[in-house]
Amino acid sequence: MKIIATNKSASFEYFIEEKYEAGIVLEGNEIKSIRAGNVNMNDSFCFLRGNTVSVKNMHVALYEKSDSFSTKDTRRDRKLLLHKSEIAKIAGKINRQGYTLVPLKLYFKDSLVKVEVALCRGKHTFDKKETIAQRDIKRSVDREIKNAGF
Repeated sequence: MKIIATNKSASFEYFIEEKYEAGIVLEGNEIKSIRAGNVNMNDSFCFLRGNTVSVKNMHVALYEKSDSFSTKDTRRDRKLLLHKSEIAKIAGKINRQGYTLVPLKLYFKDSLVKVEVALCRGKHTFDKKETIAQRDIKRSVDREIKNAGF
């Protein structure tokens, strides 16, 4: 499993509850661009419309060697491939309990591109401050262990 891109802000902005693996519908020139690593998942999110789940605002750069018939929209909506039961479960939680669906990472599984999406609950500002404080404490403890010679 080769990780192509990650959404680093997702773990800071949200509490991650459940993770799902989904396929993604892409065009040929987008695959080549993703293989080159030209993808950005910051500010991307997923939404439900009917019985389909789509990723919005995921930037896949244009492949420089592609022809003029390729799509020019780098931030178009891309359909995710999930089982019907998973979509029903996600839809129930999003509609009733206030969860959001956020893409976490994009990776290759064998020769296929997969997206890891997660059901998340939003953090408040005090939760974010607590996360920053815990990260600083962990960093200082690691620094002390390194300096002590353990």
